[in-house]
Amino acid sequence: MEKIRRPIAVFDSGVGGISVLRELVRLMPYEDFLYYGDSANAPYGTKTTMEVRQLTIEHTNYFLERNAKAVAIACNTATSAAVRVLREMYPNLPLVGIEPALKPAVTARPHSKILVMATPMTISEEKFHRLLAKYETMADIYPLACPGLMEFVEDGRIHDPQLIPFLEELLADAKHNQIESVVLGCTHYPFVKDAIAQVLGNHVEIYDGGYGTAAELKRRVIQAGLLEEDHTRCGKVVFENSLLDESKLTLCKTLLEV
Repeated sequence: MEKIRRPIAVFDSGVGGISVLRELVRLMPYEDFLYYGDSANAPYGTKTTMEVRQLTIEHTNYFLERNAKAVAIACNTATSAAVRVLREMYPNLPLVGIEPALKPAVTARPHSKILVMATPMTISEEKFHRLLAKYETMADIYPLACPGLMEFVEDGRIHDPQLIPFLEELLADAKHNQIESVVLGCTHYPFVKDAIAQVLGNHVEIYDGGYGTAAELKRRVIQAGLLEEDHTRCGKVVFENSLLDESKLTLCKTLLEV
């Protein structure tokens, strides 16, 4: 009789969290994963904190009903709105969120000019302002709200001819300020990393929090004694989406291989 294995759940407001899922699969290829995208309610970045918190709690409860052994909130906006509440609700659940990778950017280039690209809600959240306060004396940090950028990824338009003109306008001030590093504060943005580099120049270092989030979740799974014992097996990934659109699931599979 085949052993029943509990999956690791990965959640995002849409397809962006695939950038975190990729890192998790690389770190733990023997684990099973359940990826859930809430594209029917995307974008989260323009919703209220309470709306995002309620949605994230509902999805986490669903993962527990599906017998998930750990949860990655692979969405900066949902992390800001709900991760603290979820940890209080489920203190024994290995659970991680994601935040902009400001620490590695500052550490690599102290006293440099760093642009943080994020959704409007992430930038307005207290959690983000606490993060900025930790590093504001160590670098010149420029937060930039990017309404409309995640939709390019969510719609599968990562090679859309309109993307470069959109970024040229969005990043005009950053180019003028001679930005040296960029922190991607939304899990959708790594999929347009090359386009951002094209606009700002390849001398600009680009950071995202995907690997750090994956490594922290693996540490918590090990700490809880829940890591898959058979490291020779090939785990499976199941994709689900609230939009019930087959093309969205196909996009998820495509982005996982990017």
